[in-house]
Amino acid sequence: MQPSRRYLTLLSSLVILAMIVPFLACSRAEEGRGAELNLNLGTEPPTLDPALATDVVSVDMARSLFVGLTDVDDKTSQIIPDLATKWDISPDGKVYTFHLRKDVRWSDGKPVTAGDVEYGIKRTLDPATASEYAHVLNIIKGAEDFNSGKVKDSATVGVKSKDDYTLEITLREAAVYFPMIASLWVTFPQPREAIEKHKEKWTEPANIVTNGPYLLSAWEHEKSVILKKNPNYYAAKDVGTETINFAMVREASTALTMYENGQLDSLYQTGVPLEDIDRVKKDPKLSKELLIAPQLSTYYYGFNNSKAPFDKPLVRKAFTAAIDRQTLIDTVLKGEQKPAQTFTAIGVFGHVDGVKEKIGVPFDPAAARKYLADAGYPDGKGLPEITLAYNTSEGHKKIAEAIQAMWKRHLGVDVKVANQEWKVFLKTLQTDPPQVFRMGWSADYPDANNWLNDVFHSKSGSNYARFKNPKFDELVEKAAVEPDSGKRLGLYKEAEKILVDSEAAIAPIYFYTQVQLTKPYLERTHPAFGGEHFKNWKIKK
Repeated sequence: MQPSRRYLTLLSSLVILAMIVPFLACSRAEEGRGAELNLNLGTEPPTLDPALATDVVSVDMARSLFVGLTDVDDKTSQIIPDLATKWDISPDGKVYTFHLRKDVRWSDGKPVTAGDVEYGIKRTLDPATASEYAHVLNIIKGAEDFNSGKVKDSATVGVKSKDDYTLEITLREAAVYFPMIASLWVTFPQPREAIEKHKEKWTEPANIVTNGPYLLSAWEHEKSVILKKNPNYYAAKDVGTETINFAMVREASTALTMYENGQLDSLYQTGVPLEDIDRVKKDPKLSKELLIAPQLSTYYYGFNNSKAPFDKPLVRKAFTAAIDRQTLIDTVLKGEQKPAQTFTAIGVFGHVDGVKEKIGVPFDPAAARKYLADAGYPDGKGLPEITLAYNTSEGHKKIAEAIQAMWKRHLGVDVKVANQEWKVFLKTLQTDPPQVFRMGWSADYPDANNWLNDVFHSKSGSNYARFKNPKFDELVEKAAVEPDSGKRLGLYKEAEKILVDSEAAIAPIYFYTQVQLTKPYLERTHPAFGGEHFKNWKIKK
């Protein structure tokens, strides 16, 4: 998410700050540690539309601006009520009846109703909306057929408002994790009148209508976002800060300078730059403000399974076997990450220990060279030009350069690296993914369905690897509706074997950790999911 410049002098950093974030010009000491929170998004939010959000920044904004049926507790990771006060489940587990709060209002004063939730879900599913994340709703009866265009009438979708405060959702099969699905942004109520009036401009500050803990006060594209506490939010008294000022400084090194100068209260998106981790750990002050904690996220390199030479499993295995994950962690990342041979993260139901179970492609230079030779490219001879793409970031650049060197050392292959800004990068992945690309996945809910089915099913909008395997699809579809947890674990294990082993569709690299700096006067949460509820952050007086 940050430009490719590797190092910045303190002077040039301060010049950039003066141009990009004038609203952060005062230090905390000067402003008396008021109820304003200063953070860095690191990038322009690709969207504020809940139906279109797919990335962490957009989702965190959506969670700040809108209320969902359910939510996830930051500390326990358990599902809790939000817009819905409670829900009933039919004996067969297929029908959920949500009973809604009556004190939630849109920012234009109108009450939020079950009809707004019905509209939001069906708008997300409408093919005309082009939601890349609509597929997670396929467990709802009729959702897949409507989303694919097979059926034109949204009335066939199993979402119905029984009255203003009662919503009935019918599933195609029982799914014990559905209350987790109900916490996702694609199920949020959406303001029909504003959307139909302003079309694609409905999320601009002058047009947007929201109902969450914060209101969109200002959005200066590519520079800043300002959120203000929503006085009409149903739990306004519990919102920790009055104002959140978000900068969009892309360089992690510049963000760290801002933090050390008192211009940021926490690093948030950029985290501690890789080259500064050792210094921060040794610094008597910064080390006390440093947190390294597990996160339900996986960093991986995707291979475009439809583009040569990565349309061959042996080539994909060769490039995976040439990645020394532990050395990357020890010498580049330094954030106590864990090597990953499987995709589903540690701590998620359905996680498989790839090393223990001997699933996935381990680091093995000799095997890597043999895979490549067996694929018809001995010592890399005959390979077409190969490009590894990543979204602009100092950290991603260092990782790409390290792995580029590994591929040269162990395979004798020269790989070109290229970067794009986050919004452009996402569009590229959606339309024409490069041969190899950097990507990560963070849990929306702690179940392997969210990892294997939601990401790599052949019909998933997040399947940038263009991976298609009928047996894999069959396994994750069966696991999605299997009531027996033991059998579900077995199905996910078999699915992982296909994804990262026999097909080697992707190269899992490491399981994330949070590497964050936070000022001692800020009380904040560190959810394992990686998403944030800024309403729970509080500046101590």
